[in-house]
Amino acid sequence: MAKRQDGRNGKNGKNGKGNGSTLAKSDYLDRLEALQVELSQALRWLEHTGQRLVVLLEGRDTAGKGGVISAISERLNPRRCRVVALPKPSDAERTQWYFQRYVAHLPSAGEIVLFDRSWYNRAGVEAVMGFCTPEQTAAFLKQAPVFEKLLTDDGILLRKYWLTVDQAQQEERFAERAEDPLKRWKLSPIDLEARKKYAAYTAARHAMLAATHTKHAPWTLVDFNDQRRGRLKLIRHLLDSMPDVTVPETTFEFPPLGHEPLKERFKGSLKPI
Repeated sequence: MAKRQDGRNGKNGKNGKGNGSTLAKSDYLDRLEALQVELSQALRWLEHTGQRLVVLLEGRDTAGKGGVISAISERLNPRRCRVVALPKPSDAERTQWYFQRYVAHLPSAGEIVLFDRSWYNRAGVEAVMGFCTPEQTAAFLKQAPVFEKLLTDDGILLRKYWLTVDQAQQEERFAERAEDPLKRWKLSPIDLEARKKYAAYTAARHAMLAATHTKHAPWTLVDFNDQRRGRLKLIRHLLDSMPDVTVPETTFEFPPLGHEPLKERFKGSLKPI
């Protein structure tokens, strides 16, 4: 897969820190489109080889997980690239082995699965908000590297990303969600409570990284104070983590239709609006 510029030498996003300048939306979209072409090539390689790719996107509320997932998936075949964003566990799921409901969503050959939050909920929001016991969190931190070793030993390509965001940026994004009727659905009581627990989330993240940053399943931290730049950097890193192999794209020839194009016709009372 040919390597392209990822935007690191460009300009910053609207609210980013970086060099203080602005990455124009048109410039961002041009860079993103080039990376999306490479993502399509990467998916063809996965299909051709039967490889399976799991990408975990983790981070604080408002970090930008949904945006980068959309940037990765929006141009890919939805039959081959799936997004998994699980709701809170049901009563039955609470009685299961913790990893059980995630296993059901792992990819088959030639697929990408993007987890919008993952099993790491137990080390983050569940631990900080008191949805699990300290003993359950400790057990998770011990078991997660073992679970991930089983995945990678079976040949699954596992990529783990933590999106970092300063509290000042988080506050701006919370305020934007509160003011924008198209984004207000993203707010929840847990989000409002999380505002008070920024330091607690930091401590939980430190413990999580210390226990689960392993040779077989390392973490990559990406600065998402500037979301546009963060998306470009993350996608570039993801592409660079896979073999630089080009699989030829299947092409089709379209012979002449052989007659004048036909118009839609309808009988009865049903007509297009």
